Amino acid sequence: MPLRELNDPKAPEPKNWLESVKEWPEITRNYVGELQLEMKRVTWPNRKQVESTTVIVILTVFGFAAYFFVVDKLMFSAVHGIQQAFSR
Repeated sequence: MPLRELNDPKAPEPKNWLESVKEWPEITRNYVGELQLEMKRVTWPNRKQVESTTVIVILTVFGFAAYFFVVDKLMFSAVHGIQQAFSR
């Protein structure tokens, strides 16, 4: 039993490779047209919103960097201390 009949018996016959290649330009044009239409619907942030969220992201990155620096130093000290204790 063909796979087409298993999924949907009313489905059209699959197209051969050449027919599907011939449809690529039309499919691409439709995609670009839909993309342009969707981009017109987008609500873009204003400059003030972009600047404020950029500052928040930068501060958050530095905060995480400081946190991981401290955790790294503590873990290094702990592991180094354990190595020193067992190497005596």
